[in-house]
Amino acid sequence: MKKTFKIVALALMVSMTAVSCKKKASDAELTSQATTAITAYPGTSVEVKEGQAHLSGTFATEADKQAAIDALKKIQGVKDVHDMATVTPAPTAAPVEVNVVDAAVLQKVNDALKDIPGVKAEDMNGTLTLTGSTTAANARKVKESVDALKIGKYDNKITVK
Repeated sequence: MKKTFKIVALALMVSMTAVSCKKKASDAELTSQATTAITAYPGTSVEVKEGQAHLSGTFATEADKQAAIDALKKIQGVKDVHDMATVTPAPTAAPVEVNVVDAAVLQKVNDALKDIPGVKAEDMNGTLTLTGSTTAANARKVKESVDALKIGKYDNKITVK
């Protein structure tokens, strides 16, 4: 019985020594494994210090970022992942500029010009354009009337007789 007890104690001691002497992965080895795990995401990097993975860089989507974090957490020896990465915002479409004169503005200008014969306002390729021919006095009235509406820029192609 004494001999069995010694053998059991010796086996227990050997197994405990083997478990406690198990080689832990170095930070350099973990960094190498972590870098390999995120190679699918250009513009990103990872560094491991004391078993803590520090993820940085820019991801195209939040899903890509989360997939990289999950991959890092699966590496044996990585205790935690510190997320310092960002996600590139989706590009927004540039507003389409439509060159059309507002119908209400065109109507206001035509109303202002109704008492001046031979002059009219039109939308020419998205620009408010005054056309026709009139006297110098009426041309002055047209300019004053249109300027009083404060519509902004317009093209004056009135011919003065």
